[in-house]
Amino acid sequence: MKHILALTISILIIIQSKAQYDICIYGGTSAGVIAAYTAAKQNKKVILIEPGKHLGGLTSGGLGYTDIGNKYVVTGLARDFYRRVGKHYGKFESWIFEPHVAEEIFNQYIKEANVPVLFQYVITNATKQNGAIQSIEIQNLNPTASTFKKNITAKMFIDCSYEGDLMAKAGVSYTVGREDNKTYNETWNGSQLLDKHQFPDGIDPYKIPGDSTSGLLWGISNNKPLPNGTGNKMVQTYNYRICLTNDAANKIDITAPDGYDASQYQLLLRYINKYKPKELNDRVLKIDIMPNHKTDINNNGPFSTDYIGMNWDYPEADYNTRQKFLFSQLQYTKGLLYFIGHDPRMPEHLRNEMLQWGYPRDEYTDNNNFTPQAYIRESRRMIGAYVMTQNNCEGREQITDAAGMAAYTMDSHNCERLVVNGMVKNEGDVQVGGFGPYPVAYRALVPKANECTNLYVPVCLSASHIAYGSIRMEPVFMVLAESSAAAACMAIDNHQTVQQVNVKQLQQLLVQNPLMNGSTPEILVDDNDSLHVTITGAHQKQTTGGYGPTWLQLPVSAQPATVAYTPGILTPGNYTIYVYVPMVAHAATTLHYTINNGTAKNVDIPTPTQAEGQTSGEWITLGTYKLPKGNTTTVTLTSKDVDGVVVADAVLFVPEK
Repeated sequence: MKHILALTISILIIIQSKAQYDICIYGGTSAGVIAAYTAAKQNKKVILIEPGKHLGGLTSGGLGYTDIGNKYVVTGLARDFYRRVGKHYGKFESWIFEPHVAEEIFNQYIKEANVPVLFQYVITNATKQNGAIQSIEIQNLNPTASTFKKNITAKMFIDCSYEGDLMAKAGVSYTVGREDNKTYNETWNGSQLLDKHQFPDGIDPYKIPGDSTSGLLWGISNNKPLPNGTGNKMVQTYNYRICLTNDAANKIDITAPDGYDASQYQLLLRYINKYKPKELNDRVLKIDIMPNHKTDINNNGPFSTDYIGMNWDYPEADYNTRQKFLFSQLQYTKGLLYFIGHDPRMPEHLRNEMLQWGYPRDEYTDNNNFTPQAYIRESRRMIGAYVMTQNNCEGREQITDAAGMAAYTMDSHNCERLVVNGMVKNEGDVQVGGFGPYPVAYRALVPKANECTNLYVPVCLSASHIAYGSIRMEPVFMVLAESSAAAACMAIDNHQTVQQVNVKQLQQLLVQNPLMNGSTPEILVDDNDSLHVTITGAHQKQTTGGYGPTWLQLPVSAQPATVAYTPGILTPGNYTIYVYVPMVAHAATTLHYTINNGTAKNVDIPTPTQAEGQTSGEWITLGTYKLPKGNTTTVTLTSKDVDGVVVADAVLFVPEK
């Protein structure tokens, strides 16, 4: 009788907790927040579900030294995010920031859009009917919660989780690991034994050097190397992006974690004794400096923060199993930091450098001052209506249904550590670039029509392993999430499936209303825009290192040359004009511009000598001007009377509010 009563109460709780929404978003990552904001601004009833306690995913979880690739691909609300960060620091935009600053801004978006958020809920089931998700069941991770289970009904669903759990519960096809190169006619997929983040030759893998019977050191696999390009289920390694500080007033000393095991780092000692790094940034830790004496620390070299070979089961594991893995990775990471700073076998100069750093008191205050968000570089990947591959990244295969763009290097971290010819080697790291921005297909965000008709997947999107390595950057996730949410709203309004949405109309919406609030959009005139750019004199077109696909170099020998930009002003008013300046050798000390908005004005700006973060250029302001409607305004760059190379790239016209 007691069991029946308990079951009845449980059913009542579920029924009472049933809620109807237009759009349900699972995963409060950076993508999840942008998707929620987008949909709410389109007057849709939205719910955002986050298994953790914080919003922003990895962007607020330590990755403050943003992986950009090319700023040209960061559009709409994603670009707005970095503008808001910049405003916080008194800049036009900023791609380097503290974790708590990012989280505050994500919280701003949710507050502005009035989106309800359910924290600490995980999906347990999805109910489908006629190929469409009807509802999902979610369960509270907090045992003291008054409502243990909820049933969320919606017209459209967006999976913004790093793991693709909603997608999987909905029965949508996906893959885990690395495809064989033959699958999609690629060259950088599958098993790869390359020299990046690799051990130097001669490092012994055995506990007793030279004695294979003594067993392998911790972290080394017994697996045999596979032929190059062979597909397998191995997943590229995860780590944490670590925020530390050297501000004595804000620093908490790094101590040994419970269960600390120094033997886990024996291989690091062998590597250091062989390589002899001069500092921690010399292939031990990648320490990038954030504002206010803080860091974003990433993997660097063959033995670092990457927890290689331990995460293969993570993508398809249940919540509790994942938590056990993440705790193990956390202990490894904290132990590594402690080992570097305290183990007497470590070189003294590295120990002393490590001891400068500690956990920041003002970050992650509810999580022992350490990020709660692991860097889940790759988990499930949908096999959707279209699969992005290496051929898209390198421009051999073109698509016309762009939902956004990507530009980063095809980047896979190592998957395994094994023995090759009696030496320890890492396998799986690939970093291949050299290509410009390329479009990401709308079809890669939606399932096959026969599998699900009301789901978008902008994070675990449809891409091969190696193409995903280029697409999987936080700014791109935000761009694709905005596109997904805007398309979901269109599908609802037009009574369509996700596969039926008119992509050209979606593209127009994103251009005309990029911030989803009806504000006047910025006007970008790039150097390759032949309708709005006029070039005179000799010049050299460059394809890497600028904003967008190309930029122009006007050598000293080519004087005089000019590049004139003519924006089409649809809404007259005050605009601040910015020019993008790539960094080049032997650059002119000063750049000469003439702004003509009915009255000509000459403006000289010093050429910047340093770019901040993972970029090769900066936006420099030419001032604010009242611009009339039409095509009468011009901004002209001239190379006359200069003492070095002049660079011409994009010009941006930002309307003043």
